[in-house]
Amino acid sequence: MSALAYNDAEKGTLEVHSPQLTDPTKDEKKAVDIEVFAVQSLEKDVPVTLPDVAKPPPAPAKSAKKSTPLWVLWVIWYNAYRRFFTVVFVVNFIGIGFAIAGKWPYAARYPGALVLGNLNVAILVRNEIFGRCLYLFVNTFFAKWTHLWFRLACTSTLQHLGGIHSGCAISGVAWIVLMVVHQFKMKYMFNDSILAFGVITSVMLFVTLCAGLPWVRNTHHNAFELNHRFFGWTSLCMTWVYTIVTNAYDTADGKFDHVGRYVVQQQAFWYTVGMSIFIVLPWMCTRHVDVDVELPSPKVAVLRFERGMQQGLLARISRSAVKEYHAFGIISEGTHAKHHYLICGVQGDFTKGLVNDPPKKIWTRELKFAGVSNTSTLYKRGIRICTGTGLGAALSTCIQSPYWYLIWIGSDQEKTFGPTISGLIHRHIGPERLLLWDSKVRGGRPPTMKILKEVYDQWQAEVVFITSNYVGNFEIQHGCKEAGIPAFGTLWDFAWDSVSDARPPTPCFSSLCIQHNAKGPGS
Repeated sequence: MSALAYNDAEKGTLEVHSPQLTDPTKDEKKAVDIEVFAVQSLEKDVPVTLPDVAKPPPAPAKSAKKSTPLWVLWVIWYNAYRRFFTVVFVVNFIGIGFAIAGKWPYAARYPGALVLGNLNVAILVRNEIFGRCLYLFVNTFFAKWTHLWFRLACTSTLQHLGGIHSGCAISGVAWIVLMVVHQFKMKYMFNDSILAFGVITSVMLFVTLCAGLPWVRNTHHNAFELNHRFFGWTSLCMTWVYTIVTNAYDTADGKFDHVGRYVVQQQAFWYTVGMSIFIVLPWMCTRHVDVDVELPSPKVAVLRFERGMQQGLLARISRSAVKEYHAFGIISEGTHAKHHYLICGVQGDFTKGLVNDPPKKIWTRELKFAGVSNTSTLYKRGIRICTGTGLGAALSTCIQSPYWYLIWIGSDQEKTFGPTISGLIHRHIGPERLLLWDSKVRGGRPPTMKILKEVYDQWQAEVVFITSNYVGNFEIQHGCKEAGIPAFGTLWDFAWDSVSDARPPTPCFSSLCIQHNAKGPGS
């Protein structure tokens, strides 16, 4: 397994100068030292040590790069995201085939319901409130007592709802294109305004769809967000107009006779109402709040907000009320705490601005959305491995649960991330469940999979959660799959939000992979 790759923030090569930073030649508040000890076994009378981890190892001899088996590549590539997408896409396009062949009377009579039904589901599964409700339900009723395979399936399902989102969105656009084409084929029956709004709505939805393609989302984030959002809102307005004029028009006499009560009684009207509610609700939680910005180094900004949070949540923040929101993992000691923190690695224009021009207030959604770590409560024991600023999404889980082991890999972390973050680790995570790898102190990058396998066995973990850059995430996931270790990696929809102008080495369509437990459901 090749060594992890680090981005500029983790290497410490991206320098941003700010008048807010203290002079490094002056005395600074000394960061809390974090000691690392060997993993303690849960089995009695079994001495356990990790000699290769507890002290800097000699530089390993370079070996030929190990190729990943094709079955591993396939299983990880065709994950739950793509499986959800395939099912939704195939079912809808079979329906479209029946509709074109005239074998499905419902589709011919209520094409608008099929358009809006798909769009409703696409929007719903991306709604933060709906997502939090799903996570709450799963974490409340299935934590720890159910079989491991079921809990892994729950985590995989929750993290890959984007496959349903994409499948329903594409299917909804396909259905409205079919609907508009049918209206043009029988245009003598329809008013010109209906045809015009049908075309406009279809174009708006198509542009919204294109703006959300993986290549656009991952390489041109700001363009994705602005176009996906504002064309999406325009599509909603056009959908309202198109729905009303289509249902108000009486094809029998060529007049808009069906108004008021008749329109309200149609399926399409209530589908549009539902879609509007799903879009508006999260924005009602947007607030302009106070923020304190700590700058421990030119590479990282630590943002502090009021009130504590449960583990496994992410926050969206922006300088504007409606533009360029960026997601970061939340660090908090619990719901009882006075504050929560965000670690923002300096990479894009937004994060550079946090260092060069620290804000006093910032826009955020008070209702935070859940990430993969939120399902950590499902498992009896687990491992959280992260690199660099990935600590932001991992630390709360290990702070709030004594059954999670933290592996943090990076370079000169205490100096880079400062006393606040080091203090949180020191106060809440005992040495028996902490491995801090500083590549500067230890003379290089770690044998990641060797460490992970040993910790996994001795900690008796059920699952591994990974937060790393694209290459590191890729390598650990493939290593875990080969080793039969259940593992979940970074969801790239969220990870690249936090570095808006950075470009990953390769666009990632499905974003998260699950490695199923090789021991089987009964383990």
